Amino acid sequence: MSTLAIPVQGTGYLHEAEQVMQSVSRTFAVAARLLPAAVRDDVVLLYLVLRTLDDLVDEGDDRAPAAVEALESWITSDLVESREAAILDDLCRRHPLPRASLAAFAQGMRDDLAGPDIVTEDDLDVYCSRVAGAVGEMMAAILGVRDDRAWRAACALGCAMQRTNILRDVDEDMGNGRVYLARDTLDRFGITDLASQDRTALYRDQIARADALFDEGLAGVPMLLNGDRAIAAAAVMYREILREIERGGYGAGRDRAVVSGRRKAWLMGVALMRPAHWS
Repeated sequence: MSTLAIPVQGTGYLHEAEQVMQSVSRTFAVAARLLPAAVRDDVVLLYLVLRTLDDLVDEGDDRAPAAVEALESWITSDLVESREAAILDDLCRRHPLPRASLAAFAQGMRDDLAGPDIVTEDDLDVYCSRVAGAVGEMMAAILGVRDDRAWRAACALGCAMQRTNILRDVDEDMGNGRVYLARDTLDRFGITDLASQDRTALYRDQIARADALFDEGLAGVPMLLNGDRAIAAAAVMYREILREIERGGYGAGRDRAVVSGRRKAWLMGVALMRPAHWS
């Protein structure tokens, strides 16, 4: 489902934001039910902003460059020239959204518009930090933190989810002419044709990297002032995609890994019963 940038008409977009989350990201929609009422609406509105920009860029929409430019204009000069900027402007009246994180996200969108050049694992870490780690930091700003270590953990959790996305969507991305795995890593595992070669060793390596980031991110969940259970639930449900990739033979069937609704419900229950230890 595509979300489209439209002219500024105020910030009464909550109903639309709810619909988008329900249609596009069931995992986050389920986890969002656990958020305290005091922050839930603002988290959903932030999701609408970031998802809109990501969809425009990912789908190659002609309006994407202007949407990213409008975001950058708001970041640097507080100019409200788009719906997304209007929502962010409103959110910043209530939360200290870090401009550096928003700028990093905007740069990540520009990376995608140009086609990211991912040669090394460090390059991939930078890309993930921009498009997803920055999102984790923005979420932490809305939820509040009780320990400054939470910022690094929030970034790590976002990066873990992005690396999971990359593994889940390898074939879909290749169909769109994109590869987000580091070229040096592909060379290290002797992968010259990602579409046809065995991926087991490669995926094991990449899953281990993602799992390490999940561990780091989950360790910071108790440092949040609000919404710790919701974030823990989202993390454990998303992490289960990695387990589905393993169960599916590390991409052998070329099927997109999907976590069932029943499995998500069970994992959310586990998260709710473990308020002090999330990993």
